[in-house]
Amino acid sequence: MRIWILLLVPLFISFSYVENKKRDIKVDAGIYEVLYSESLEQPKEVWYTVECPNGKASRKGMDFYINDSIYTSSKEDYENNIWDKGHMAPAADFSCDRETLYRTFSYLNCALQHQDLNRGVWRLLESRERELAKIKKVDVHIILVFSSSSKKLPSGATVPDAFKKEISYEDKKEVYYFKNEKPLSSDYQKYKTD
Repeated sequence: MRIWILLLVPLFISFSYVENKKRDIKVDAGIYEVLYSESLEQPKEVWYTVECPNGKASRKGMDFYINDSIYTSSKEDYENNIWDKGHMAPAADFSCDRETLYRTFSYLNCALQHQDLNRGVWRLLESRERELAKIKKVDVHIILVFSSSSKKLPSGATVPDAFKKEISYEDKKEVYYFKNEKPLSSDYQKYKTD
């Protein structure tokens, strides 16, 4: 059963059609941008700038919500399996206030992410973003990697094979690559590609 909730923040949406008639949609959610695939029921790319490295707004009582005009994953895709509702634009990067924080809880900003990856090394890398953002402007670009052999869940959503994260600040760029599986290390430096 899908529950429809109207997003109360303005979104700027552009559509492009794919072969199966489900859309790839570019959405400007104000605090992040996302290229979302209705056929995969997952984001393909996400862009954001860390806004609140010292934010303290509470996420208590918040859960992910569906947007009424875009076909996304839903809570059923995340039930009784190893896949977390992985924020792509992290909630902690936008905890300036409850309204800003709430925007990160859209299923447009949510990916099927292995629970050990999401709660481990990925979380530690998000903390690094916030530390950098205390003294620098930090831009992040995440690319979700899919292939012809990506796992499709019985509930309909497709599990990403991997995540590529680019963190840019000043004239530097750090690139990390994580397979969507239980990580072998909690040291994010081991996933750096350049």
